[in-house]
Amino acid sequence: MTAKLLHELVHEAARAHGNKTAVAFDSSIAAGVCLTYNEVISLANELTGHLRIYVQKHHGTIGLFCHADVLLPAWIVGILQFPAAYVPLDPASPPLCNLRMINKCRLNYCLLQNELLNQFQSAFSNLLSLEICVTLSSHRLTLIKIQSEQDTNIKMSDQRSSSAMTKDIQQSEPLAYVLHTSGTTGLPKIVKVPHRCIVPNITHLRSVFKMTAEDVVLLSSPLTFDPSVVEVFLALSSGACLLIVPSAVKKMPRRLANVLFKRNKTTVLQATPTLVRRFGRRILQEEVLSANSPLRLLAFGGEPCPSLSLLKSWRQEGNGTHICNLYGTTEVSCWASCYKVPDKHLCSEDITDQFVPLGEPMLDTVMEVRDETGRLIAEGEGQLFIGGQERVCLLDDEETVVEGTMRATGDWVQVRDSQLYFLGRKDRLIKRFGQRVHLDALQQIIENLPRVEACAVSLSEGDRLLAFIVLTSGQPGTLSSSEFPHQKPFQHSTQSSEDLSTVHVSRNSTSPSLRVTEGEIRQRLSQLLASHSIPDMIFFIPALPLTSHGKIAIDELMRMCDAQKQDINTQTVWKDFESVRLKLQTLWKECLGLPNDVAVEEDAHFMLSGGDSLQALRLCDEITVAMGTPSVGLLEVILDGSFSDVVSHVMTETHNNAIQPSKKRMLDDSGSLVSPKRQQKEMSTGNATESTVGFVVPSVRRTMGFVVVRRAGEVIDWGCFGKMQEKNFSDALETNGSKLTVTSTSEDSLISNPSHELHNIYQENPAIKKLTEPHVPQEVTETLPVSKSPGEGSGEDRSDVLLLGLRVLWSSDTGRLQALDLTSGEVIWERILGDRLESSAAISKCGSLVAVGCYDRQIYFLDVSCGDTVWTFKTGDVVKSSPTVDPKTGLMFTGSHDGFVYALDPLAKTCIWQHYCGGGAVFSSPCIHSSPRQLYCSTLGGNLHCLDPDSGKLLWTYPSSVPFFSSPRCSDSSVFIGSVNGQIIGISHTGDTLWEFSTNGPIFSSPCISSLTFWTNQQVSTTPIRSTSTLSNHTVTCGSHDGHVYCINGDNGSLLWQFQTTGKVFSTPFVFDGDPWGLRTLVALCSTDGKVWILDGETGTLKATLSLPGELFSSPVVWGHKIVVGCRNDYVYCLELTK
Repeated sequence: MTAKLLHELVHEAARAHGNKTAVAFDSSIAAGVCLTYNEVISLANELTGHLRIYVQKHHGTIGLFCHADVLLPAWIVGILQFPAAYVPLDPASPPLCNLRMINKCRLNYCLLQNELLNQFQSAFSNLLSLEICVTLSSHRLTLIKIQSEQDTNIKMSDQRSSSAMTKDIQQSEPLAYVLHTSGTTGLPKIVKVPHRCIVPNITHLRSVFKMTAEDVVLLSSPLTFDPSVVEVFLALSSGACLLIVPSAVKKMPRRLANVLFKRNKTTVLQATPTLVRRFGRRILQEEVLSANSPLRLLAFGGEPCPSLSLLKSWRQEGNGTHICNLYGTTEVSCWASCYKVPDKHLCSEDITDQFVPLGEPMLDTVMEVRDETGRLIAEGEGQLFIGGQERVCLLDDEETVVEGTMRATGDWVQVRDSQLYFLGRKDRLIKRFGQRVHLDALQQIIENLPRVEACAVSLSEGDRLLAFIVLTSGQPGTLSSSEFPHQKPFQHSTQSSEDLSTVHVSRNSTSPSLRVTEGEIRQRLSQLLASHSIPDMIFFIPALPLTSHGKIAIDELMRMCDAQKQDINTQTVWKDFESVRLKLQTLWKECLGLPNDVAVEEDAHFMLSGGDSLQALRLCDEITVAMGTPSVGLLEVILDGSFSDVVSHVMTETHNNAIQPSKKRMLDDSGSLVSPKRQQKEMSTGNATESTVGFVVPSVRRTMGFVVVRRAGEVIDWGCFGKMQEKNFSDALETNGSKLTVTSTSEDSLISNPSHELHNIYQENPAIKKLTEPHVPQEVTETLPVSKSPGEGSGEDRSDVLLLGLRVLWSSDTGRLQALDLTSGEVIWERILGDRLESSAAISKCGSLVAVGCYDRQIYFLDVSCGDTVWTFKTGDVVKSSPTVDPKTGLMFTGSHDGFVYALDPLAKTCIWQHYCGGGAVFSSPCIHSSPRQLYCSTLGGNLHCLDPDSGKLLWTYPSSVPFFSSPRCSDSSVFIGSVNGQIIGISHTGDTLWEFSTNGPIFSSPCISSLTFWTNQQVSTTPIRSTSTLSNHTVTCGSHDGHVYCINGDNGSLLWQFQTTGKVFSTPFVFDGDPWGLRTLVALCSTDGKVWILDGETGTLKATLSLPGELFSSPVVWGHKIVVGCRNDYVYCLELTK
C-alpha cells in the first residue's frame, strides 16, 4: 500500500535500508557524525513514546525550537508519529515573531534543544507561562508546556483568530507541519500543510530526480522554509543520506563547498539562486559544477531561475550536473511545477531563449493563468493560480477548504508556446510614466548582461527605480580594488527621469572603472528596454544580502541605500598595524553586539561567533567607510577567514595608501624600502666589483647597475642605485646613414630595443669576434648546447632572460629553473619548483630576485645568486604570464589563469593590488608604459585592459571577440597587440583603434617595437629595396601562424615588408643593432620547424639561417653577437653570429 503520511515514507525506506546511513552532520571542523535508518527510527519511536506520556492527544501541533543537529530527522519523525504537526521556531528570529507563531498555532507544547532552554526562557518568560515537563537526555531535548497570557504586543485581531482554532483539525485532516509565509507582501500568513498535500511532491520528485539510496542530499533550507520538508523526506524516503551542516557554514562559501563536495560528495542540491550565487563563479566552476563534481542534480527554487547563459557560464567544460527549475508557493506547499533544463541547451553556443520555463505541473497539481478580469488565457500575460484536489493547505483562520481550491500566487507569468515564463510578483508590477515595468523581469535582463554576476531591482519611496548590481568575480562577491568606489560602502550614480539618456555620476563617485562599467550597462539596456524600464540609479555592491530563507533581502538593500544618501565622509587615518588591529576589533564587536571588554581572539571566525550574512555585509561596509577605500575580497575574508585574516587583508590592501609598517624604514632613491644600515652597507661596496667573477653580487648590483635582456627586444639597463636608464635606437640617423646615435631619456621608462651601447660592451671583450664584412650574407654557426633538461619540451613562448654579468635564466616545463653562464653554458644553480614552468623569468628592480610563475598557482621569488626561495605568492590558478617590472616603484605585475592581474611588492612580500579582468585567463605578460603612465594586460576572454599601475584602477577596456595570447607592447603613441583572428592591432593610449593589419593565420607572437627610422619603398614586397621615403619612426615586427613575419608601419599599419619562413612563427621576433655587420638593424626569429632566421631589419632580406634538431616555440634573446634560444629537444642553444 502506498504511504500517505510523511513518516510512513521513512519507515518504508528504513525497512529496505536499515543499516545504511540516514543522516550525517558535518560541522566542517570536527569529524562528522551519522545515524543509520534503524537508529533514526529507534530514536523517533522513543521520542514518540515520551510525547504520548506527557502530551495530551488532542493537541495537534508541537513546536520545535532548535538548531541544525544530527538528531533532527528523529525529532521530526517522532513528532509526526505522535501524531502531531511540527511547528519550527527559529532561534535566530525576533522573539515577537516566534510569539505570534506560538499564539496563532495555539502551541501548548514545544521541544527545545537543551542548549537553547535558557534562551527560550529569557525571551518568553515575561510573555508566556512556561513549565518544564521532562528533559530527554538521549535526544538532547527538553519538553515544555506553554500557557499563553494576555500580551499587549499581540493585536486583538490575532487573539480573535487564535480563539477560532478550537476544532481538532487532526481528526479530519492530518497535518504534517505548520509554517508561515515570508511576509514580503505584508503580515506573514500561517500555513497548515496536510500530509496529503506534501506527499505527492515527495513521490513525484523522487521519480523526476531519479533518487537512489546512493544519493547524498543537503538540507540547505531552514526548517521555517518549506523546501526543507522536501529535502528531508526526499532523502529519507529514498534510502539516501541527508547531510546537515550548521547554518554558519552555509554562509561561508569556500568552507561549504569543501564540506559538500570534498568531504561528503553531495549529489543532490536544492537551493535558491541567490544562495548558489554566493559560491562565486570560481568555486562554481572549479568545485560545484566542475567536470568531476559529484553533484549530479542542482535544483533551483524559491526565486526566479538564472538565465541559460548564466547557468552555462557557471559550468566547467565537461560538467554533467543536471539542472532543474522548481516553482511553488508556501500557500500550496511546496512545489507546483518542475522543469528539467535539457543538457543540449546548456552546451549550445547559440542560446536563443535566455529564460528558463516554469515547467510542467507536479503530481496532483493544477496550474492556471488568468488575466485581470479572471478569464483563463492560453497565450499572453496573467496571474498564475495553483491548486488541485489534493493540493490544499489551510491559511490563517481556515478550518476547512473546498477541495480543488485554486490559490492566487501573486506571480505574473507569460504563456508562450505552451510554456509558462515567470515575469515577477504582482506587487512588483509597477507603472512608470504610464508604462508597465516588471521589476523581476528587469532584474533577470540585467543579470544576463556581461560582467553582471547578480542583481536586485527595487523602487524607492520617490518612485526611483534602483538597481543593485554585483559585478562578475572569481570569488564570491569579490570586486577588485579598482572596481570599488572610494569612501562609501557602495557607489551609485544617478540619472534624471526626464533625460534618461544622460548619465550623471554622483559627486562621491571616484572610480573611473565603475563609471565606464555603468555606461556600458546603460548602453546595453537602452538597446534592450524602453527608457521607462532603465534604472534611475545603479549601485555597485560586493554581494547581495540574504534573508534566513536564502532570498534577496530587499529591505536591507533599501537600508543601505538610505545610508548611502547620508553624506558620510568620515575616514579614520590608520597610521600603523596596531591602530588597524584596534579599530577592526572595535568594528568586529560592534557588528556582533559584543561587550567592549570581550577579547577578540586571533582565530575567531565572524560567522562562527554568532554573525550572519547581513552582519558580515555591515562589517564590510563599516571597514570600507573607515578605510576610505574598499578592499578586494574583504567580504570573502570576513565570511570564511579568521580575525587575523581580516587584519592581514586590510593591512595588505592599504599598504600602498594609509598604512606604514610600524618598523621604521627609509626610502632610498629608487623608492624601495631599505633600512639605513643596509643602505650604508650597499653604498660602501662599490669598489668590490673587480673581485666578482661571472656575476655581480646583489649588494654590489645596486651600486654598479645591471642589464636585463628579455624577448621582443626588451632591454632594461638599471643604473646606479637601481635607477633605470632607457636607451633607445635614435629617432633619426646621422646624415651618412651608417652610424646609430644612442640617446638617453627619462630614467623611468623601459628600453624598446638593444642599443648600440650594448654592443660596445662586447666590443671590449677580446673573446668575442667582431664581424668586418657586413655586406656579405652571414652564416650562423652553432657553438654550444649550454644545458640539457630532462622531460618533454613545451609549446609555450617561454624565452630566456639574460642578466649581465653574463647569466642566462632558463625555465622548463618540467619545473626546472636554471641559471647558466652565458659564455660557457655551465649551470650556476638549478631549482626544481612545484610544477611546470611556462612563464619566462623576470629580474626585480633591486637585481637580487628572479620572479617566475608556475603551474602550481604560485609566483616564486628566488635569490638570483643561489636560487633560494625568498617569497612565494599564491594565485587562484595556473600562472603562465611572465612578470613585468615597474621601473618607478619596483612592483612586479603578472597575470594568472584565475583572471586576475596582481601587483606584487617583492621587498615587502605583499600584494599591493589585484584587478579582476572580467572573465578569461590572463595568459600574456603585462606591459607598462611611462608616459602616459599606464599598465596594459590582455586576456583569453578577448579584452585588453588599461590600468593605473599605482592603484590597479581600470582606465579603459578594448574588447575583442577572440582571445589574446599575444602580449601588448607600447610605443610613445600607441599600444600594439596580435589576436588569434590573425590581426595585428594598433590602439591609442586612450583606447581608440588606430589601425588593424590582417594576416592569414592566428597570432600568438608578441609584437617587437623598434624606434628606428626605416627607408623603404611604397610597394609591398618580400624583399623590398630602399627608397628615400621616410615612413615611420616606429615599426612593429610580429610573427603569424601563416608562416610569415611582418614589419609594419606603427603609425598607420601599412606593410613595410614581410618574410615567409618554412614553418609557423609562434614566438616573438627580436630586433637588434646591426651596426657591427654594416646594417642598421637585424631581426632574429624562430619558426616552429626548428629554424633560426636572421633578417635585415630594414628590408626583410634573409641574412642567415640555421636548423636546430627540434621544434622552436621559444623566443630568441640577443646580446652582442650571441643568440640564446630554447629548443623542444630540451637543450638551450647559444648561437654566435660569425663572419
